[in-house]
Amino acid sequence: MVAGRLGRRRVWLATALAVAGAGAGRSADLPLEERLGRSESRVLSAPFAIPAGAGVLDLALPERLERLGYRRVHVRPAAPGEYFHGTEVFWIYRRAVHARGADRPAELFGLELERGSGRIRGVRRPEGDARPIRSEEDAWLEPEVLAESLREARADRERVELAALPEHVWRAVLAAEDARFFEHPGVDARAVARAALQNLRKGRIAEGGSTITQQLVKNRDLTPKRSLGRKATEAMLALALEAEHDKREILQAYLNAVYLGHAHGLAVHGVGAAARAWFSKPAQRLTLAEAAALAAMIQGPNRLSPVSDAGALRQRRDWVLSRMAELGWAPEAEVARARSRPVEARPSAPRSSAPRSFVAWLAQEVNREEAWRARHGQGFLVESTLDPWLQRLAEEAVRTRLAALRREHARLRGAGLSAALVALDARTGAVLAYVGGDPDEGAGIDRARVAKRQPGSVVKPFVALEALDGCGRREPLTASSRIADQPLSIELPSGRWTPENFDRRFAGPVLLREALAESRNVPVVRIARWCGFDATAATFERAGLELPTDPPPSFVLGAVESTPLAVAGAYTVLATPGRALEPFPVRRIETSSGIGLERGRGGSRRVASEASAYIVRDLLRSAVEHGTAAAGEIAGLDVAAKTGSSSQLRDAWFAGHAGSVVAAVWIGLDGGGRLGLTGAQAAGPLWRGFMARAAPARAPHRVERPAGVVEQWVQTGTGLLVREGRAGARPELYRRGTLPARRRWWRIDEPMPVIE
Repeated sequence: MVAGRLGRRRVWLATALAVAGAGAGRSADLPLEERLGRSESRVLSAPFAIPAGAGVLDLALPERLERLGYRRVHVRPAAPGEYFHGTEVFWIYRRAVHARGADRPAELFGLELERGSGRIRGVRRPEGDARPIRSEEDAWLEPEVLAESLREARADRERVELAALPEHVWRAVLAAEDARFFEHPGVDARAVARAALQNLRKGRIAEGGSTITQQLVKNRDLTPKRSLGRKATEAMLALALEAEHDKREILQAYLNAVYLGHAHGLAVHGVGAAARAWFSKPAQRLTLAEAAALAAMIQGPNRLSPVSDAGALRQRRDWVLSRMAELGWAPEAEVARARSRPVEARPSAPRSSAPRSFVAWLAQEVNREEAWRARHGQGFLVESTLDPWLQRLAEEAVRTRLAALRREHARLRGAGLSAALVALDARTGAVLAYVGGDPDEGAGIDRARVAKRQPGSVVKPFVALEALDGCGRREPLTASSRIADQPLSIELPSGRWTPENFDRRFAGPVLLREALAESRNVPVVRIARWCGFDATAATFERAGLELPTDPPPSFVLGAVESTPLAVAGAYTVLATPGRALEPFPVRRIETSSGIGLERGRGGSRRVASEASAYIVRDLLRSAVEHGTAAAGEIAGLDVAAKTGSSSQLRDAWFAGHAGSVVAAVWIGLDGGGRLGLTGAQAAGPLWRGFMARAAPARAPHRVERPAGVVEQWVQTGTGLLVREGRAGARPELYRRGTLPARRRWWRIDEPMPVIE
């Protein structure tokens, strides 16, 4: 008889493994909770490649590891999830994880440090590991989970370890859902028979026979469709899951995944998050009555709500408590005390740290794969480009700056003040941080990608780029070209246009470098008119700044509409230099079974020569050092940046480049009203607060001077070249072949002509 039962069980397991095998696609070395179910979606941050040459504290390496849940130890790590910060070696025992398109085993590696500075010199393997070292391949941190759904907003999951939970917490769940969990092989024939009998007696589906393993499989691996065939598949997959994983691992996965209602518009999954949401405490501190109430909710999470229907929940809770007493899992006296108490909810608003605007963008990117997923019943794994540490810095910077502006300017309180920030990898265009509005507000309009506002002077560098690189059909200008800063009127079909400088003053002839550093409007208009508005517009569009058909000349002063994402993409021209990188948010998309659907990569297009772009970048260094962008100066960093203020000071902008990060910031009022602050006043402190920490936390990157750029000394009053070190002169950068005339010592030379 026993032999017969064992034989039947082997047949069941063999069949189940065959059914499950086609969809598994993941290494058995990965913990069950790391493996993505067939019907689940998960959004990950980018893995963080640890660059040589950077300091571990600048990279915020300890903080990054703590965000991932690593534990600091005082000797070399002996288990995955540990790290040791020594003076000569920083050891990390990376966990097994699915990243970079494959299952990666747990691995110990060390970072060799320079004494004193903590700068990373290279990668070290443990003794006896003779594999060749490749820094980019070996030294990296696993991605963080950013979101577990592309369709609904979910509360942050608070993962619990089964071993750390009081026994009455998980026993209550077993009493409510699967008392024979530790006895059956994944399918409980006795429970199925009992449920069938009850349903026949009542003439309706009054009781189910699903085990916890089956429930886990149903939620992870199957569509909501109900049929006999699906029920059979569910049973087979449950058997396979139990053949592959330990009972306690399955129970822990269930406790961390089970749905327990909605709170404040967020779906709550897992007993850890539910304990916080409904009782304002960690799961480890749940009383017997509270644990039984959560277990009771599983049957109908929103119907049996501790807030909206505590009476119905109490009835179900008391049944769970009685069942625990019946099974001998709780003393009768404790059960009696728990039953005597009402359901006392102490709800707390759950948190969702998922970057809402960014995840919504990802959902659109994934949308084109949705039909494929629907046909094949597959979920998605989306590995994004986001750096979670930079995302935290960006959200903190936006939150802090908005609070300061509201505190300092009473008229901005309740006025719809908001902000947006986009940070890109200056080498690839990957989106590193993305804030589409006030982080303390719920989901709303995405001001980083969707809302368009006038960028003002932040677009002026692209006027200079056209002037230095091509200048239409004329000879290219130089950084020391003399431009007339005097009253100007232009006749347009709509009437006369008379641009003015912000200070409403004129400085006479100014050098192009001065015009850009001081953000003088009239000289910039003269430059664009000299080179041709059409030629200048073409440079804008190559950089990724959209223009309307037949734009008015005022587009050169930013009187058009753009987004922070587009501005950030255009500013990558400074870092490449000369090519505009297309911002992209996704590294790869896979099905839950590991089939790669798409690899994200940004395109690029040539906007100008390396030499011209490098010189414009240097012009923006002047804007930071002694011009309108001084608010962006950061000690120890080579910064090139520009401010922007739209007409009537409605919008404040700041954009620029430092290290391997390009970032653009916008601050304004959602209703389009007058902010009343310049880009330097409102957006500059936000940009600086973010970049001062973000740029050092990424790989070092230096824009080298191209071979086509030479340095000469120029006399500021005449624009003529002179000997090095001469009074009234300074060094300037030029493209080879575009040098101005040289002043002769034996005669009086005329100054370089003024562009009018």
